[in-house]
Amino acid sequence: MLPLSASFVQIKFDDIHFYENCGGGSFGSVYRARWIPQDKEVAVKKLLKIENEAEILSVLSHRNIIQFYGAILEAPNYGIVTDYASGGSLYDYLSSAESEEMDQEQVMTWAMEIAKGMHYLHSEAPVKVIHRDLKSRNVVVTADRVLKICDFGASRFHSHTTHMSLVGTFPWMAPEVIQSLPVSETCDTYSYGVVLWEMLTREIPFKGLEGLQVAWLVVEKSERLTIPSSCPDSFAELMRKCWVTDPKERPMFKLILTTLETMSNDSKLPEQCNSFLHNKAEWSCEIEATLERLKKLERDLSTKEQELKERERRLKMWERKLIEQSNTPISTESFYESKTEESNSSEMTCQITSSSNREVAGMSLQAMMKGFGDMFALDMGGLRPALWHAGQHAGQAELFQVQQCQRGPQNQHGLGDVRRQ
Repeated sequence: MLPLSASFVQIKFDDIHFYENCGGGSFGSVYRARWIPQDKEVAVKKLLKIENEAEILSVLSHRNIIQFYGAILEAPNYGIVTDYASGGSLYDYLSSAESEEMDQEQVMTWAMEIAKGMHYLHSEAPVKVIHRDLKSRNVVVTADRVLKICDFGASRFHSHTTHMSLVGTFPWMAPEVIQSLPVSETCDTYSYGVVLWEMLTREIPFKGLEGLQVAWLVVEKSERLTIPSSCPDSFAELMRKCWVTDPKERPMFKLILTTLETMSNDSKLPEQCNSFLHNKAEWSCEIEATLERLKKLERDLSTKEQELKERERRLKMWERKLIEQSNTPISTESFYESKTEESNSSEMTCQITSSSNREVAGMSLQAMMKGFGDMFALDMGGLRPALWHAGQHAGQAELFQVQQCQRGPQNQHGLGDVRRQ
């Protein structure tokens, strides 16, 4: 890596006149400003320090990648200076009333522009770059309605590392990025599919769900955004391919561009797509129904988590009491009385009858531990074995207690059956 001073143009802080804050990027706030010596309107992202974003931007040059002018390196006034896109972010545009007029030609044009920019990053740039944070907020609209990919704060040169830390925004993130696993450029393919979904539906991905909820649904439940039934098949198929769980099965951007070119030659697609875009009231309920189902699924999970915590607390209480008693010499009679009292307090009663000393460690103890297992049973996969193992540990302490009582001079009673009433 070249020293910062040698890899790109340094811009003096005093040469920048700041205007209003126009949004936030990764790791910094973005301002509209004027670069005074050049008399140029620019965007400046203020940073706490300059890391790899300036280095990455300095080697990129493409119509659909934001133009980089230089960096401010005067502590504590660090910043990235780029071209200013007066149309704001694609996210803001899709949230505006103006987006209701979008047609198939506009969607196709913008889908192509984003794909071209990403193909450049992956295959044509001097060094392969994985963006890792592609989303509608990081795509800006210029005055002449050209899309440009921006905000490379989460990006990496592919040659530096393929193991990525947790960055990005959950609804746009591929499962392997959420899990901080090694990634390839197709993690950007997944994000591209979400941006395409945004342009077609003009909806917010997983609206109303928290980031960690989305992460759980995507990774653990393999949930994906709802594609309305009336969405044109070619767009629906492309999005599904982008969201395949296995990164190796997702299309590269070269193939995505080829697919879009083929779609643009489909004479039936404009009518199908425009009908879909302009009849949102007919299919938006499908997206809403899915969101309600996912919210209910998440609520059920929260309830089970609380139930689990409570039953784990009860298990630990029982185990603690059994261990305490194993360290306290008591008579056989008081041991039975204590066990009966504890069982009654937990809504489980045990009837203890006298029998011969030869029945101490047999069915009676197993029956008692079965009672513990039933008491703490949960309808959650994989939980019962863990609780039974803990119960066995507690049972060993209890067995030691009984054996100690047998050896004592006061042992005059045998242990009979222990039955759940």
